[in-house]
Amino acid sequence: MTDVPPRAELLLAQEVPDDLAEELVAALSALGAPPARTRRTIGHRGVADIPWAVLVSLPLQAFLGGLGAEAMKDAYASFKGLVRKVARPASPAPDGLGEAREARPLLLQDPVGGLGVVLEADLPAEAYERLVGLDLTAFSAGPLHYDRAQGRWRSVLDEAAG
Repeated sequence: MTDVPPRAELLLAQEVPDDLAEELVAALSALGAPPARTRRTIGHRGVADIPWAVLVSLPLQAFLGGLGAEAMKDAYASFKGLVRKVARPASPAPDGLGEAREARPLLLQDPVGGLGVVLEADLPAEAYERLVGLDLTAFSAGPLHYDRAQGRWRSVLDEAAG
């Protein structure tokens, strides 16, 4: 019996350029999760309606478990660099004029359980190191965000539920 690679689906916000979309497809393929389908969000929605720039739907635990393999290190490094290019950090309004821009991260989401992992543009290296070994069964609600002060991935919704 052969192992079937995790099936990924990409949903891209309208502002993600085609060349970055192609890089994402290549990066996910190199990580063993080739996208089966790539789509764009509906054009008439407002940017505020979608809190992410890219949604990658795939079996999370299988995907994250495979990232720690030695053979994947270069592909994983490329993927992290791509997250920095695709995701957009929040930025204040320039000189108090105009509007501030909200962060637009890349979201990895499990299609079965719905648990999501938010990958922000400026995540430290330790966040990615901890992500590879993360036991997703410890969480029941998401999304998971990396808490820089505590140095760990956490779900505020899980913590609020007690």
